[in-house]
Amino acid sequence: MKRGLFAAAIVLAAAGAPRAETVEEFYRKTPLSVYVGSGAGGGFDEIARVFTPHLARHLPGAPQVVVKNMPGAGGLLNVNFMYNSAPKDGSAIAAPFNTVFMLPIFGDPSAKFDSRKFTWLGSLDKQTATCLVWRTVAINSIEDAKKREVLTGATGTNATPAIFPAVLNALLGTKFKVISGYSTNEMRLAMERGETEGVCGLAWQTYKAIAPQWIADGKLKLLAQLGLSKHKELPDVPLALDMFANAADRKVFELVVLPQEFGRPFMAPPDLPADRAAALKKAFDEALVDPLFLADAKKIRLDIDPMTGDEIRAMLESAYAAPKDQIDRAAKFSLAQ
Repeated sequence: MKRGLFAAAIVLAAAGAPRAETVEEFYRKTPLSVYVGSGAGGGFDEIARVFTPHLARHLPGAPQVVVKNMPGAGGLLNVNFMYNSAPKDGSAIAAPFNTVFMLPIFGDPSAKFDSRKFTWLGSLDKQTATCLVWRTVAINSIEDAKKREVLTGATGTNATPAIFPAVLNALLGTKFKVISGYSTNEMRLAMERGETEGVCGLAWQTYKAIAPQWIADGKLKLLAQLGLSKHKELPDVPLALDMFANAADRKVFELVVLPQEFGRPFMAPPDLPADRAAALKKAFDEALVDPLFLADAKKIRLDIDPMTGDEIRAMLESAYAAPKDQIDRAAKFSLAQ
């Protein structure tokens, strides 16, 4: 009799226990907030607004997408928020600036996060920074840039068009002189006007998107690619990484340019419920090969060269494990103010 009563009590308790919410049930009632690390109208913003509705279609429950711009501190505000304050229930993802994730490795006290612990979804493409001059400038190679001063433009002293020339000057002996303070658009126009001679640190993908006619008309002379590998469209443009005879200098350069490999990354906060994290990663991968998204990507001249979240995390793990002296040297360039 007692055993029967006990068994009945277990059945009743089980029946009254709350059922775990499925991923589909969660997203059917919960919008997906996408926090963009730049202001409205920029490249990261445009890509996030084009891509994330396709990602949401591949999530169980097909949630509504709400894009929220969160610019500030060169993208740091956005990433700090995602790590420390954003909801960790799968309702928030981010389209951040790629450069921010090296800051804690370089010891920036403003970076309140561990880059390895985010829920990495992946990246849409890689970035290939270039060092180039206008076609009328009498500079044809990096070797030429060692012989005389070359004026280049930048938006600010902590932007890649200022950081990369400083690295090349210090490690290869070039003589780039950076003039900072332009907007991104003014930086390019200054080169066209002859106010500066080139730009060293803007991505090839950016030129393709915003100045395709310059490429078609042969108005740019490419001196070097500033990444870890050559872009498939630039097989004859030398890789700066191959110009380093000193292995330690080469490693420093790799640390500085590494964020380009992340390209246009997407991530979520740490410690998401496992089933929702898995659903986000699966939806990301599926959206990347969705013909509807690929058609939209073509309209905005976005090349798809994806990287998985696991690949991003592995690269970050390697960067965190680099020798301290090399990290310190790279930080002197990357944290320049």
